[in-house]
Amino acid sequence: MIKLYDKGVYLINGREIIEDSPQAILAVSQKIGSDNIDKDKARYGTMAYKILKKHNTSGSMTNLKIKFDRLISHDITYVGIIQTARASGLLKFPVPYVLTNCHNSLCAVGGTINEDDHMFGLSAAKKYGGIYVPAHQAVIHQYAREMMAETGSMILGSDSHTRYGALGTMAMGEGGPELVKQLLEKTYDIPMPKVVAVYLTGSPRKGVGPQDIALSIIKAVFKNGYVNNKVMEFVGDGIKNLSMDYRIGIDVMTTETTCLSSIWVTDDMVREYYDLHNRSEAFKYIRPESVTYYEGMVYVDLSQIKPMIAMPFHPSNAYTIDELNANLYDILDEVEKNALISLDNKIKYTLKDKIKNNKLYVEQGTIAGCAGGSFENICDATDILNGSFTGSDEFSLSVYPASQPIFMELIKNGVVAKLTAAGASIRTAFCGPCFGAGDTPANNGLSIRHTTRNFPNREGSKITNGQIASVALMDARSIAATAANKGYLTSAEDIDAKFGKPKYFYDSRIYENRVYDGTLKPDSNIELKMGPGIVDWPKMSELTDDIILKVVSVIHDPVTTTDELIPSGETSSYRSNPLGLAEYTLSRKDPEYVGRAKEVHIAEKARLAGKDIIKANPELLKVYKTLKENFDIDMENTQIGTTIYAVKPGDGSAREQAASCQKVLGGYANIAKEYATKRYRSNLINWGMLPFVLDGDLPFDKDDYIFIKDIKNAVENKSDKIKAYVVNKGMKEFVLSLGELTDDERTIILKGCLINYYKD
Repeated sequence: MIKLYDKGVYLINGREIIEDSPQAILAVSQKIGSDNIDKDKARYGTMAYKILKKHNTSGSMTNLKIKFDRLISHDITYVGIIQTARASGLLKFPVPYVLTNCHNSLCAVGGTINEDDHMFGLSAAKKYGGIYVPAHQAVIHQYAREMMAETGSMILGSDSHTRYGALGTMAMGEGGPELVKQLLEKTYDIPMPKVVAVYLTGSPRKGVGPQDIALSIIKAVFKNGYVNNKVMEFVGDGIKNLSMDYRIGIDVMTTETTCLSSIWVTDDMVREYYDLHNRSEAFKYIRPESVTYYEGMVYVDLSQIKPMIAMPFHPSNAYTIDELNANLYDILDEVEKNALISLDNKIKYTLKDKIKNNKLYVEQGTIAGCAGGSFENICDATDILNGSFTGSDEFSLSVYPASQPIFMELIKNGVVAKLTAAGASIRTAFCGPCFGAGDTPANNGLSIRHTTRNFPNREGSKITNGQIASVALMDARSIAATAANKGYLTSAEDIDAKFGKPKYFYDSRIYENRVYDGTLKPDSNIELKMGPGIVDWPKMSELTDDIILKVVSVIHDPVTTTDELIPSGETSSYRSNPLGLAEYTLSRKDPEYVGRAKEVHIAEKARLAGKDIIKANPELLKVYKTLKENFDIDMENTQIGTTIYAVKPGDGSAREQAASCQKVLGGYANIAKEYATKRYRSNLINWGMLPFVLDGDLPFDKDDYIFIKDIKNAVENKSDKIKAYVVNKGMKEFVLSLGELTDDERTIILKGCLINYYKD
């Protein structure tokens, strides 16, 4: 059972809840025997407030300027981050910075590119004073949990699932430019976020795992935006009933709620985790004050949560497995109807062919990554599967321990042998199944996964090539139950397993013998190893007084993910080549986008070179003629760029490429009804793109030209409403806004990108 409070709540002594009302202050006063109760002061009682205050450098808790304690990246993002920082004056890493290699360690295309990037990372760690975790050693977030987290600290990562709240660490996932700012000793600037309590009570049922709890929460809060860009603060008497792996498994999935960050009460179990990993000094007890005010509360009775499944194509599209099995045709009808929207009716899609004898069968199971690959998840799954086997038909099961230390202990305690005997295949630490670089299902396949996301085509299929596969998210325990039934979708509650709960022993030698640790010990004499696939960012121009934008794509989906803006998986070999990667922009959503954007960008390149703009793009002749009839403008000094419209873009990954790929193709703006995440909007801004918001009906269509007079002045002078005109529709006027922007963000947009900003 999950309840969302309509109003704010007071939490008394971490246990008693009083909903906000005109009588609430009196009720709180009577509970604690004091008249000195103030709602604003009670807001300061959250764990989040205290941690943010400790890391804030602005002197104001209204508008924060945060400096993080540690940074972490993986091999899809760190080359671009370091290249951007180098171009902006980087001399050394000012804080511990870990470069992990868990996203492309098995990438099969691109020649030497993969290992070239890894060697770049190792040389950068040596040159600038960082930590380098070789491929197959650990997925990014497991290494951070084991070796980086500290109670009360803050970590910034260039991956959206940067969440270590269960260890008392406030962590945030952002696009690469935000890490660049930290590397250049600048700050992460945000308004003080609201804090929502997640009150856990009771104990989970047998067979229910952390993914089941997480999916239930996501289902309750995603669509209504209950925690959007807020901090989720986990409290309640139920926390003590959860192991550390269980807490971590819930915590990492908070990203899918679109919250900003998370933080949990710490206790002796957290202390034991730090002790186990030889980092006792990293532990502190933290909890809310005796009277704490939250802007809302998610109340979760753990004992009422049943095994869950998130159907394609979003983690919030969740049902109990029992509910799905009892209503197969009705629910699959709804899934297929929603799929038509996500897939733009471009491909035939059905899951009903998975039904045999009124049972739903799947072709693949995967337990992997930062969410699924924990020691406890894999041990519990083994206990369920032990004595059974996966069968010799279509169904397959793959298991990826999240780190080599976990893998080592699973070998020592016999789990690997049991899984192998049951027909599972065991892999090394790798994030691939989560984003389409490993275990891609067959065409029309249905995969059940204990990973983080199940967005369209994220698992590796390509709709533009006529391929489609589906992922449903489940907990490792129910995946094992399904494997024991050879692919028939089964709730873990339907298997009478005995969970042995073996103790975990951490072997520190694995990292000590393999990880390069040059923390804060830079050697400027080291030369960066630059493989042929590593390409510098192209030069980008400053914002001009006026701007012309061609609408080259219009997306009407309720939400557009970053995977749809720039695909993961097959693009991985180009992640260090901005122009090569840009060829894939919107390729799964609007395959004609790149060609249309290039046509406009050719004209902008001609303008910058002082060449004939009309010759470069003849259709601009009519645009210029119309503009000159209405305005006194200098065409040679007016930028010509492109924009896309999407209802709610940016859900999902923190990868900056979702924005930068548009920019290197001449994209100067996005127009949206709203932005799904803070991190995507920040990526737009850091690449010098205008994050426009449009309220009301769409006044333009694809291929229309939009003119904005005095845009530079509007940015400089913080104009709230900005007039725009649809040129080819009789100069139809409409209004855009930019929302809240800091002074630095405005300057970055004016300069054209973060690199230009720091160069100046």
